[in-house]
Amino acid sequence: MRFPVVIRHRKAEARIYGRSDAYDYYRVAAYVGGKRRVSSHGTYSEARAAADKLVRDIADGSQTAALTPGQANDALAALQRLDGLYRDTGRRVSLLAVASEYAEAVRKLNGRALGEAVDGYLSSVVSVKRVDLGEAVEQFIKGRAHKTEAKDGKRPQLSAGYHYIVSMWLREFANTFPNTAVCDLTKELLNVYMSIYGDVSARTRNGRRTVVAMFLKWCARQDYIAAGHRLFEADGMTHETSEPEVIDFYTPSELSSLLQTSSNDIDHRNLLPVIALCGLAGLRLQEAGRLTWEDVFHVEGHVEITRTKSKTRARRLVTACPTLTQWLAPYRSCSGLIWKHGLEKFHSDFGALRASLTIPARRNGLRHAFCTFHFALHSDENQTAAQAGNSPSMIHAHYKGLVTKAEAEKWFAVDNATIESLES
Repeated sequence: MRFPVVIRHRKAEARIYGRSDAYDYYRVAAYVGGKRRVSSHGTYSEARAAADKLVRDIADGSQTAALTPGQANDALAALQRLDGLYRDTGRRVSLLAVASEYAEAVRKLNGRALGEAVDGYLSSVVSVKRVDLGEAVEQFIKGRAHKTEAKDGKRPQLSAGYHYIVSMWLREFANTFPNTAVCDLTKELLNVYMSIYGDVSARTRNGRRTVVAMFLKWCARQDYIAAGHRLFEADGMTHETSEPEVIDFYTPSELSSLLQTSSNDIDHRNLLPVIALCGLAGLRLQEAGRLTWEDVFHVEGHVEITRTKSKTRARRLVTACPTLTQWLAPYRSCSGLIWKHGLEKFHSDFGALRASLTIPARRNGLRHAFCTFHFALHSDENQTAAQAGNSPSMIHAHYKGLVTKAEAEKWFAVDNATIESLES
């Protein structure tokens, strides 16, 4: 028999090569799918049977002929794995879909193993829990309440007043969307919420945005909402540029009336130290509410605001002007808090005192007056900022050029006789 033996079926062709001294096997060769495929066989009859089957498969258009034995084994094993997946999950996937998805994933992973990527994803992805918005708000409020408690004589982490405002705003937020889960919030719903407050100032709207954003970040940490929720992209959550606060402050004659009346009226006498410290030392009302008489008289010629009582949590010494020293002199033997009744009580009593003197309400009017008149008197924003516990840029931006030096001198010498002499 002469080799190679050509085996044909229709247009398909295969060749059988005989054994040689170098290779003791019969070989069947054919071109399948543009590639030459070769298989080895121990006897001629085995080679002939393989060649007959091969040419028939090629002629019939079967793609299995293109597989090497190893590829065929891999394909069968892969199909068995996919059958197992179907039995376990009910999900049927083709071998081609698996190969295509794997190849695309490998390209994206840039050399990292697919299993490593899957493990990393599973370690970071979370399942969102469905929790009612109102319930989540109450959990958030309760979880922060302990921060308003002072421990071991230290200042609490969170102002009770601020906690009250945050709680009130968040309950209003939840009441806007009853029977709504946190995970059901959308950009449109946030836009609806913010549209309700179109008549308030931009500063107040920004405050509400900040509170809602703080709550939603907490919800993401609790897995009540997806970490990539994108709710902050809502138009209603966009921060607005607000106009600077209008600086309104009391006049020297109004301060004098407030001090003189409170000193002579037993019902309002306990207001005097707070009025004097806010107006003549620039204390914030919250700071004055934390202050003790020991703080007031601890450093001669100064009022000490310790870091636990300062808004900025930084200690500062405020120079006590002679007028302040004069007004506080009767209290040198006192001890404990200078105001023991809570800030709501102060606002109520101070409002009654103002009303009796027909003095209009001026928001933060005493502290604003101190900053305004102190800056006018000394022309030094750094010095005023150090006394008020503020920044020089804030002093310069808000308090420059509001009054004259002569008016400032009246403020820091507030008693009726001195003001009358300065005005004459």
